[in-house]
Amino acid sequence: MPVKLENHVNSMAAKGPGDVMQSESIKTRVSEAVRSIQQRVSNQPVAGIILGSGLAHLAGKIENPVVVSYDDIPHFPQSTVETHHGRLIFGMLGGVFVVAMQGRFHAYEGYSGDKITFGVRVMKELGIKSLIVSNACGGLNPGFVAGELVCITDHINLLGMNPLRGHNEESWGPRFVDMKECYDPALRSMAHKTALELGIRLASGVYVAVAGPNLETRAEYRMLSRMGADMVGMSTVPEVIVARHMDLPVLAFSVVTDMCLPDNLHVATFDDIIAVANATEPHLTRLITSLLPRIASL
Repeated sequence: MPVKLENHVNSMAAKGPGDVMQSESIKTRVSEAVRSIQQRVSNQPVAGIILGSGLAHLAGKIENPVVVSYDDIPHFPQSTVETHHGRLIFGMLGGVFVVAMQGRFHAYEGYSGDKITFGVRVMKELGIKSLIVSNACGGLNPGFVAGELVCITDHINLLGMNPLRGHNEESWGPRFVDMKECYDPALRSMAHKTALELGIRLASGVYVAVAGPNLETRAEYRMLSRMGADMVGMSTVPEVIVARHMDLPVLAFSVVTDMCLPDNLHVATFDDIIAVANATEPHLTRLITSLLPRIASL
């Protein structure tokens, strides 16, 4: 082993995991990112929105936008997935000042839990009072169809990781976070009421997160369905866990882009998935835009 590398390894071993974590404090990194953003944006956002695959066009509805590239924010990860543009967009949506993440991060990109959820920490420190999350997913519930818009009621974490592992920052939240109501019941009720008023079909379902990036086998789809999942995807759960750690109310939507019924399975291409997400997005945009003033009044 080269001398410099050996010294570095020995130094880390001598410090121990707690000291290493302290020297690379995520709270410090988040604080530096927040200060950098606040030099560009003076207003405090009321709500944060995470835009999933094929759902990025909602950002185009934000009025008087101020765009901050992830490249220009200290410590902010970079999106590597097609359709994830990699920028924060601040502005007015539905009469409410919001910040939207146009591009998220996934475990299959090689990111650790703290990097996947870095944007949630930053948005909370910027002042958001609630978080709206969206994703594109596969449908496991035979009662769904491609293009179905679903309000997530609960989730199953099969990612093989948890973003809260390691040192706990007590000023953000407790070590052991209760997840009984991880998707806020009042926000879900409001979403269904608003969807009914708008004439938008909104189903409910349980989301299961898997590591990816491959799609699942027939046997895996069968297993996930029997576990109680209605939708399967590769995101959302880490962000929701961290939001709840920071006592941030969450409302989450899935767009079912393809049906994953093991006995009637068809090949799903990325282009097909994005096409269905794009077709459904106008309904989700209308719903979120109408919901925001109601959420802001809570």
